[in-house]
Amino acid sequence: MSMTREALKQRVCERIDRLADELIAVSQKIYEHPELKFEEYQASRWLAEALKEGGFSVELGVAGLDTAIRAEHPARSDGPTVAIIGEYDALPELGHACGHNLIAGAALGACLGLAPLKRDIPGRLLFMGTPAEEGGGGKVTMVEAGLFNDVDVAMMFHPAPYTVVERGSLAITEVEIAFQGKAAHASAAPWEGINALDAVIQTFNGLNALRQHIRDGARIHGVITNGGALPNIVPEYASAHFYVRAIQNDYRDELVEKLRRCAEGAALATGATLSFKKVGHEYRAMRTNHHLAQAFTENLEALGELLDEHLPQGLGSTDMGDVSQVVPAIHAYIKICPAEVVFHSREFAKAAASERGYSVMLKAAKALAMTAIDVTIDLKLLQAIKEEFQAT
Repeated sequence: MSMTREALKQRVCERIDRLADELIAVSQKIYEHPELKFEEYQASRWLAEALKEGGFSVELGVAGLDTAIRAEHPARSDGPTVAIIGEYDALPELGHACGHNLIAGAALGACLGLAPLKRDIPGRLLFMGTPAEEGGGGKVTMVEAGLFNDVDVAMMFHPAPYTVVERGSLAITEVEIAFQGKAAHASAAPWEGINALDAVIQTFNGLNALRQHIRDGARIHGVITNGGALPNIVPEYASAHFYVRAIQNDYRDELVEKLRRCAEGAALATGATLSFKKVGHEYRAMRTNHHLAQAFTENLEALGELLDEHLPQGLGSTDMGDVSQVVPAIHAYIKICPAEVVFHSREFAKAAASERGYSVMLKAAKALAMTAIDVTIDLKLLQAIKEEFQAT
């Protein structure tokens, strides 16, 4: 290694500054062309092309997912493998109201910033483009396909209304409940019918009675997706869609069974037949690595971004939790908007294409790249990261 760690960090920050216009342009294109989960064909292609131009060996369509990316810098040597994670899917109707365009730009910036210096940095550098975080679980599929088996550390940044590095997430299971009843004239002969909508409503009533008996921070929330055709027909079919969340994976599983029993009780009470199945995404809770988070925090603070002291209590869910269960990982949040702006809102979508948003994206790229340098050069840090992961 011909340069000191601090010299490498200075060089990578200078490099990202020179790339700023290019990174903002890619992020803005992704923002202006929002694509839903597993449909990120343009975004994945733009990122793959930028990585190829930056000297990376790029595989598009890994793990059986058309829009998943695995890109590796060809300068490989003995040492740890660092994966920097990009997301780029959008939300229905709201577009990039979770700021994944900024996540993609920051991950791309960190990798392109490190690329010219890679011969002076040991180990391997990966860009992992992970589709469908919003309910599809692209990372889950990539973990199951073994794409993280040889990774020592995984990192990503997420824009937020606050700045915090060590923040967890809730495990989540998505459940679909349906009841089959019997149609009848709702006025002339309602006694001949079995009301499937009543079963759905009874399920919600059972859940509402359950809420005072579940642990703080856990969530069960749902919507009715089918409630019948007309008021003068006893609904023969009705359905609902639920998210079940908890900070512990096993307690999430326990709550899914409680939801099942509420639905089974509703079926017994009404005479309807229950269909209960897990659908869509099922994410595990985030397991933040403290030593890795501390290294990122020090770099972020060196760039002038300080952690917030007061944070909201509520947590969401992310498939980065599944990555964190198999490799030491962080999912850092950096503030792009006032605290009163919430995720998945039109106000947050506006912030994701703001001057502050792009400034944070570049700062996040620098902090990710600087932390990658720390992990690959500081063997004591890497050992502490691994020992913590094994111990927990």
